[in-house]
Amino acid sequence: MTDTRGPQPQYEGYATGPLPGEREPAPGQAGPYHPPQAYPSPPGGQGGTHGGGRSYGGPQGVGPAQTARKPRTGARTTPRTRKARLRVAKADPWSVMKVSFLLSIALGICTVVASAVLWMVMDAMGVFSTVGGTISEATGSNEGNGFDLQAFLSLPRVLVFTSVIAVIDVVLATALATLGAFIYNLSAGFVGGVELTLAEDE
Repeated sequence: MTDTRGPQPQYEGYATGPLPGEREPAPGQAGPYHPPQAYPSPPGGQGGTHGGGRSYGGPQGVGPAQTARKPRTGARTTPRTRKARLRVAKADPWSVMKVSFLLSIALGICTVVASAVLWMVMDAMGVFSTVGGTISEATGSNEGNGFDLQAFLSLPRVLVFTSVIAVIDVVLATALATLGAFIYNLSAGFVGGVELTLAEDE
């Protein structure tokens, strides 16, 4: 079988030109592409309805001023709050003991100073002399003068008694806080520990 059609012409546009995906867009097509409408727009406006509520007339009839979205100027912005939910899983007994020791020492010093100030104020108001005279008259007899309250509640004795109480308080508070840390660790192993919710304002 022989080919009787003769030489076929070559299409230079497909042979030498770029592929359709490699072609550069035309200068007039810089804007967004709008597909052609299947039905023409009604003459009454930019778009309308036809039949069962179908609208015709698309973005071709809408200007750039109408398509631009205007920002809202009256909106109020509220500060955003970030929250984090944390759980205290374990308390270090050594750190609890150190902190409780220092806090109990500070509390003991405050107790001694407060006792000294209170004793001075009461002595300046004459409380000890009045109460001491009443007690000495009530407990006195012909052989003795009775109980001397001022000598018993002197400032050195009050300071010594308060210092002993402060030392006992330091020892007990430190021991109880450390024991409480061990008990908390045991209970946290069963129930998961104390949960905290932390919030941060931006």
